[in-house]
Amino acid sequence: MIGYLEGRIIQHESDGILLLAGSVGYEILLNPITLDQVKSGSSGDGVVSLYIYYHVTERQPKPVLIGFGTPEDKAFFQLFISVAAVGPMKAVKALTRPVGEVARAIEEKDVSFLSQLSGIGKRTAEKIIATLHGKVTSFIDQAAPSQNNPDPLDSSLKEISRQVEDVLVDQLGHSTASAKRLIKEAFDRNPAIETAESLFDEIYQEAR
Repeated sequence: MIGYLEGRIIQHESDGILLLAGSVGYEILLNPITLDQVKSGSSGDGVVSLYIYYHVTERQPKPVLIGFGTPEDKAFFQLFISVAAVGPMKAVKALTRPVGEVARAIEEKDVSFLSQLSGIGKRTAEKIIATLHGKVTSFIDQAAPSQNNPDPLDSSLKEISRQVEDVLVDQLGHSTASAKRLIKEAFDRNPAIETAESLFDEIYQEAR
């Protein structure tokens, strides 16, 4: 079984690469995050190294190779596909956000966040949480601020954030975790925000 490959990229595809390792070319599927990492992180001659999940079943006898940049990403993928409604082919398309963010959303039971992943609706998001909650804490990026504990802000910005969070949750139907994430991402994009109105504008400008 193939668990790791290192070689030179000889062709890019929309959902993966053709990797020349030795004298053999391997078609490797990559999730969008890993694909971006490969495009930006390969050496000048296109050499990359990938951890491989080897997928073959009776229903799909043709082997499928799915690549990951780290063993941790591969391990998370293997947990992710243990959810009854999520198979390998669906999972590789769904992981459009970094593993640490997905793991945090699972632990914070953020259905809204998970529902935004490609091909993952509300019911599947709920199944993911029911299956994996409590099992993925080790994948959360410890360097990243918790959605329940965003970066410290001065008192005026904290008050603005609280006002906007209340509206997002009480009037617009967001979960608390989702509201905190939207607010944090807005401040990350635009540190010059000074009013609740400009914070709302930044949040919904990105949504549009």
